[in-house]
Amino acid sequence: MRILGIDPGLRLTGFGLIEQTGQKLAYVASGVVKSGEGSLPARLGILFGGINEVIATYRPDTCAVEIVFVNVNPQSTLLLGQARGAAICAAVSNDLTVAEYTALQIKQAVVGHGKAAKTQVQEMVKRLLALPIAPTADAADALACAITHAHGSRLGAQSTAGYRLKGGRLV
Repeated sequence: MRILGIDPGLRLTGFGLIEQTGQKLAYVASGVVKSGEGSLPARLGILFGGINEVIATYRPDTCAVEIVFVNVNPQSTLLLGQARGAAICAAVSNDLTVAEYTALQIKQAVVGHGKAAKTQVQEMVKRLLALPIAPTADAADALACAITHAHGSRLGAQSTAGYRLKGGRLV
């Protein structure tokens, strides 16, 4: 199964794809979609188009997206939520199911504790996928999200327990 992980952001949205065969995970691709400058609708359109392009290129079977945390600045949280929405819409418009995980769940599944630093996540992603170098922070977070989904860890499994599929999305 090919899993697309997404770390949403308005300026940079990280993506990471892994292939799961039984217990084995293999790296497929990772990177970022840059929205650049301009109006909010234009930037969201770039993110939507970029994720669509990733999906068309790599043909994932499912998608895992990091849940937005509530920031100190409410405006930043709203903007991040809109970027996340654009990414989810791209996945759903391509008939992918979307699982959602908190940063705590992702760090717990990949590093072993929920308060891990970004560098720890990068290093564990590098090790788990046998990469020669650690991916960038945004790509590593996206790959970690995909790894969390692949592991179906106890924390990850709880995030979808009791939900049903509606329009390609867990509700």
